[in-house]
Amino acid sequence: MLELRPICEHCQTPLPPNSTGAMICSFKCTFCCTCVEAVLGNVCSNCGGGFCPRPVRPAHNWKGDNYLGRYPAGTTPKHRRVDVEVHRQWAQPIQALPPEQR
Repeated sequence: MLELRPICEHCQTPLPPNSTGAMICSFKCTFCCTCVEAVLGNVCSNCGGGFCPRPVRPAHNWKGDNYLGRYPAGTTPKHRRVDVEVHRQWAQPIQALPPEQR
């Protein structure tokens, strides 16, 4: 089950379960679109992978109890503020590579 983390790990912007501005890497690291583009350059500061939009879990029980009421979003924030200059230097060699080649 995908953990829907409640905030951007860098800037702490709220990312509620229905947010279309949440981005995740394959390890569920969660950042807002602004931080992914402006701070991280689409390079996850925790693993080096790329990002994709986080799916929105249905709010209504359309089928089989697979909805937010049965599987609520996470409430424990993960705040790991990125040192922008350190990240920039670390990510520079791999940033030009498409995520599928990292």
